[in-house]
Amino acid sequence: MKNEVVLKVEGLVKEFKIGRFPQIRTLRAVNEVDFEIGQSEVLGLVGESGSGKSTVARVIVRLYTPTAGRLSLDGKEIPRRMGRHTLRTYHKNVQMIFQDPFSSLNPVHTIRYTLSRPLRIHGIARGKALEATIKALLERCGLTPAERYWEKYPYELSGGERQRVGIARVLAVDPKLVLADEPTSMLDVSIRLDIMNLMLDLKDEQGLSYLFITHDLAGAHYMCDRIAIMYAGHLVEIGPSDTVINEPEHPYTQLLNQAAPKPEQGLAFERVETAGDMVDLTALPPGCPFEPRCPHARTQCGERLPEMVELNPGHWVRCVLRGGQRST
Repeated sequence: MKNEVVLKVEGLVKEFKIGRFPQIRTLRAVNEVDFEIGQSEVLGLVGESGSGKSTVARVIVRLYTPTAGRLSLDGKEIPRRMGRHTLRTYHKNVQMIFQDPFSSLNPVHTIRYTLSRPLRIHGIARGKALEATIKALLERCGLTPAERYWEKYPYELSGGERQRVGIARVLAVDPKLVLADEPTSMLDVSIRLDIMNLMLDLKDEQGLSYLFITHDLAGAHYMCDRIAIMYAGHLVEIGPSDTVINEPEHPYTQLLNQAAPKPEQGLAFERVETAGDMVDLTALPPGCPFEPRCPHARTQCGERLPEMVELNPGHWVRCVLRGGQRST
């Protein structure tokens, strides 16, 4: 990446303790994940449910504390434990758009109150300037005239309007990085493109960087400069969007690509042949986690986890079949 690195993730691990004593188990939801996001770049994080992609975002935004690994924002390492003041400053720079626009808004407060809170907390606007700023935020996110919306409650808005309010709340503090966790998956198909276009416009106008989390390869291709594929807590492929979509190298990426509906085929789903289920994250195998389901698995795939290998500039794959040596 030639762009200045906004976020750098190195060896990120997140574990959860599940069960009850004496049968407590450790679930490793994120396993040694590495990636970077440049200024004004959109990195897509794609995988099926349970792959760990949302956990990555929640660790970055500090809803969860990382178990291990390093996170750096603008070249400065983020401490694992942060005091109240430090955390508030961090949250001004790193914001999150949640999947469900209804549950992410307080149902007992008006839109005006919702947008005023970050402005007051971070000392951005007060008094007459507060109302003017709220109006500008709503109108920038397509809610015009603003006076029509700011006295309403979340239940009085449509799903798309609620998500626009969520985006306006993010913009209120002028962040550097936005973590978008499936921001369009709960919206009507007819308005998903509008929300994605709004996000891209904001990227161009304000230099925002995004981690765009989705299970939809087509949406990731439209939104993202680069795409990272995640499976069972591991990154298995990362590279330029066009390359990952049109020339997928990891067998899991290939299966995801086959499963996506094709416009040229009338949006029909292609039948994908695979066996087995996702591995138990409390008892990860020593080898590739996709090996039990991989149609091309070999004996060595189940022995040790392959390292990430750069096949072409910026295109990395974790697979023995693509030249990945077994890690020690």
